[in-house]
Amino acid sequence: MSKASVALVIGATGGIGGEVTRALAARGWTVRGLARDVEAAQKRWKGPPLDWRQGDAMNAADVTDAAKGAAVIFHGANPPGYRNWAGLALPMLESTIAAARSAGARIVFPGTLYNYGPDAFPLIAETAPQRPLTRKGRIRAEMERRLEAASADVPVLIVRAGDFFGPSVGNSWFGQGIVKPGRPLTAVTYPGNPEAGHAFAYLPDLAETFAELIERADELPAFARFHFQGHDFARGIEIAERVRMAAGRPDLPIRRFPWWAITLASPIVETFRELLEMRYLWRETVRLDNRSLVAFLGREPHTQTDEALRATLAGLSCMPAN
Repeated sequence: MSKASVALVIGATGGIGGEVTRALAARGWTVRGLARDVEAAQKRWKGPPLDWRQGDAMNAADVTDAAKGAAVIFHGANPPGYRNWAGLALPMLESTIAAARSAGARIVFPGTLYNYGPDAFPLIAETAPQRPLTRKGRIRAEMERRLEAASADVPVLIVRAGDFFGPSVGNSWFGQGIVKPGRPLTAVTYPGNPEAGHAFAYLPDLAETFAELIERADELPAFARFHFQGHDFARGIEIAERVRMAAGRPDLPIRRFPWWAITLASPIVETFRELLEMRYLWRETVRLDNRSLVAFLGREPHTQTDEALRATLAGLSCMPAN
């Protein structure tokens, strides 16, 4: 097996990491997954066979050992439940950078909207200045700054997308703030200003985008950054309306997100404090300019909205699978 067909995924059991793993495996890549507890990871994993490697993303030696012979390291690791970003996010990224330098691998990284403040709204291009308002946003901006600096030694690819949804979405606004996984829908919640536009990314489409870019990596500069438009709702609440239709329950109520309760509990719940910091992204129209991506690939992978939502609801056990 050649180096060009081996990828290490950090965060293979997560939402975007899992989908990228599936997309690369479908193209014949050998995909390695890094896990502190391999047996537990194997039980959680639902997908094609993986070459599991035991190790901790915080430990550069573990990541370097797992990356030997790999052409790509996909860095999909996130601190769980929005907790301890300051203590975990940057050290994990530094482990990946060290491993990529040792292996001569390309780092592939999913970007977020957190990097931007309202001065970049409503349509955000790759060249927009990153002036984040929040602690997590400043960390994410610093992560990209370090990746750009590292591209002097190793190639880097960043693809930025909006809020995730998909059959294996896991920890996300959709799976925690719009529907309740594991039970039939009785209502839909929407966290934002109903009339403000909001960008959502269907994970299988985003993973397909990553895979296509990875397979054309030789055509990319040492530091490449693209924006993924995804499912761009001009009225943000439309995603809640479309969820009702996809579930065959157009009569379901659409409720407001209980920001008041999050505010009350935030002094003692770190996750809630982090959610409150992100509220500004739900108050104004936030869209991603994908013209560079379309110019390079020729189009952006896109699943029809109702099909994507039905697959998501079935994957989250909110409705029967077809």
